[in-house]
Amino acid sequence: MAAARSDAFVFFGATGDLAYKQIFPALQSLVRRGHLDMPIIGVAKSGWNLDQLKARAKDSLEKHGGLNQSAYDKLCSRLNYIDGDYADPATFSQIRQALGSAQRPLYYLAIPPSLFATVAEGLAKVDGVKNARVIVEKPFGRNLASAQELNTTLRRFFPEESIFRIDHYLGKEPVQNLIYFRFANPVVEASWDHKHIESVQITMAEHFGVAGRGKFYEEAGAIRDVVQNHMLQVIACLAMECPSGQSHEAHRDERGRLLQAVRTLTPNDVIRGQFRGYRSEPGVAPNSEVETFAALRFTIDNDRWSGVPFFVRAGKCLPVTATEAVVRYRRPERPVLDDRDLGLATYHRFRFSPEVVVAMGAKVKKPGECMVGEPTELIAHHQQPDEMQPYERLLGDAANGDGGLFARADSVEAAWRVVDPVLENVTPLHEYEPNTWGPAEAVERLAPEGGWHDPAAQEASP
Repeated sequence: MAAARSDAFVFFGATGDLAYKQIFPALQSLVRRGHLDMPIIGVAKSGWNLDQLKARAKDSLEKHGGLNQSAYDKLCSRLNYIDGDYADPATFSQIRQALGSAQRPLYYLAIPPSLFATVAEGLAKVDGVKNARVIVEKPFGRNLASAQELNTTLRRFFPEESIFRIDHYLGKEPVQNLIYFRFANPVVEASWDHKHIESVQITMAEHFGVAGRGKFYEEAGAIRDVVQNHMLQVIACLAMECPSGQSHEAHRDERGRLLQAVRTLTPNDVIRGQFRGYRSEPGVAPNSEVETFAALRFTIDNDRWSGVPFFVRAGKCLPVTATEAVVRYRRPERPVLDDRDLGLATYHRFRFSPEVVVAMGAKVKKPGECMVGEPTELIAHHQQPDEMQPYERLLGDAANGDGGLFARADSVEAAWRVVDPVLENVTPLHEYEPNTWGPAEAVERLAPEGGWHDPAAQEASP
């Protein structure tokens, strides 16, 4: 039986950066498509009024995705605003009053995790958690212990099935396409194992730096910011077994099992880097040891992936902004071929951004008498002009009670367990020049067989 749809949306941190860049554009898109017909209540402590919040929403939409006047007007007609301190019981009394007859509110905690307990307790005291759902943002903790503590805190007030931990990568259309491509094509799935695949590598490159978010980055670093969550979730989607059905729990079961099988990292599995000039950024300590680049090698301890290394590199001030995965096949030993040692790789390439690409690198014979090949790439390029953005998809799913694209507690804790031993600067920090591929050590000491794939080397075909 389908879960009952939420009948009100309350977002804490309504005047913050996340609401400005993601939540307002997602809400407008949901309204425009007719998928959001409920009261919308923003909550923050900014000294604002409703008109100021509406102006903030309009500015957000003009800068992030485009203003649709009709949808914006409908959004504003449903919008309310409560300005109050989260430590003040009166704030939650106002929320309860604003909810009116709503019985199944959806709360979005776009606030620091340190405030989760305060807000949950405040809602509980006004009878605001019964039949409610709650969305929480990353970072979900700073390490395994803090993630476990947060899970315990939230489950005091909400059952696990009502907690929606956002990792927006799971809501990306290209990530969903990757899963579909794997399981819809028998020829792919039949070769998706250690007998055929030599290595897997994922690159998440950002050409820009910390973009004025030095203070935040000092508390996070590349491993906490994108590896523990985004990159490990992509690994889970690449490597998991086929779900037993279409239910969201079946998908989360398989992602969870895969992450449980990922071996805990050691210092030998990690190279950390920091771009030259980072310590001069506002909010950054002059002697900062925080990494802006990380290269890591993951191992999955199960039958399918035994002996196959999964490499990840992620960083800022790199040559391009792009995210893609490359699954490289083993080189066949075929006596009939004359080019066995030429190093021509067969691979699948999945680009998640800025374009959406599914490609296969193959070898074809050069004209002539010898059995010598040359590389080619077969590209399937698919990008809809009105493609649903991750936050729109995820907010809609949460309102419907569909948790398939959200991280469950076991997956979050498994991911923290994997990276926990290499946090807190336990490995050396290597400086690298902006607009390069990180420190030399990432190539010399921690690179796939055949080297790192360069996302700038092959541009997507139109």
